[in-house]
Amino acid sequence: MIRAGFLDERTRDELIELARSGSVKHGLARRANASVLLDRGLSCVAVAEVLLLDDDTVRTWHKLYEQAGIQSLPEFGYRGGVARLDDAKQERLRTWITEALPRTTREVGAWIEAELGVIYDTRSGLVKLLHRLGMEHHRPQAIARKLDPAKQVAFIAFYTALLNGLQGDDVVLFADAVHPLHEVRPMGCWAPAGTKLAIQQTSGRDRLNVHGAVDLETGRTCMLETASVDALSTIRLLSAISAAYPKKRLIHVFLDNARYHHAKLVTAWLAEPGCRIRLLFVPTYCPHLNPIERLWGQMHKHVTHNRCHARFADFKAAVLTFLRIDTPKRWRTLCDKASDNFRVILPQNFRVMA
Repeated sequence: MIRAGFLDERTRDELIELARSGSVKHGLARRANASVLLDRGLSCVAVAEVLLLDDDTVRTWHKLYEQAGIQSLPEFGYRGGVARLDDAKQERLRTWITEALPRTTREVGAWIEAELGVIYDTRSGLVKLLHRLGMEHHRPQAIARKLDPAKQVAFIAFYTALLNGLQGDDVVLFADAVHPLHEVRPMGCWAPAGTKLAIQQTSGRDRLNVHGAVDLETGRTCMLETASVDALSTIRLLSAISAAYPKKRLIHVFLDNARYHHAKLVTAWLAEPGCRIRLLFVPTYCPHLNPIERLWGQMHKHVTHNRCHARFADFKAAVLTFLRIDTPKRWRTLCDKASDNFRVILPQNFRVMA
């Protein structure tokens, strides 16, 4: 706790004059104002509320004042951030960030204070400094640990050749299973400044199992709700696909290498006379080569992101409505989000974090 009355009379008068002056920079006047209010006995929290700051900033200002007195006011943030770190210090900071990959500006500020002896009072000042140093805030892309570039290239070549050689009575679908939980996924959004946003969370942990397929050419889907995803649900899905395309000579279905897709029951069903379905498999550890994975992402965007469904029945209805009705109806706007514009992910193109 900061005790009141830490200013002598002369210093107090100088700070009041600075706070009232219309000729000094706004930031300098606010720092002077904060010191006067603290001297009068207001807490850091109360001063922060008056000046529309956060209390950590007020505490930092007071700490600087204790170290250097009134001379710290123009030194702390009054001059540009670049002037406070010379070229050598900036290079040290750049090297450390490149090696350590700190997650927050708080970590950066703590390192600067500990290693370079300079304190930044606001996050915005640190962000500006980091931008000047050529730094950006990145979100790592998750990639499979066992990616095989050669298999990706071979699959894309095979898929392209298949499309180029399709007959008029052939069709291609991509299949997969998804297991959305009855829960809200909070996501950032724009809102008026100062608005405190909240969204009600559901208390249940019910899970919906959907085994489905999508036709990228038309957006037509076949989505089955199932108690579990296994060989039997795979056969049900393939049967439904076959029934949905009665006039097609051959139905190519791409899916992943889940064990139930290779089950003996599935193999036996495919071997029955008159079966028109041909299973084709996406390379292992390559969900980016199955466009239906992106459709699941669009489903979450429209159903679970910042949306609360009080009952599981409402949640289930929303998921299935989006997948069965909205997807085909809105395919012109969704197709770019779930396209077969495949790319090869090369691990050597990334700096893989430990």
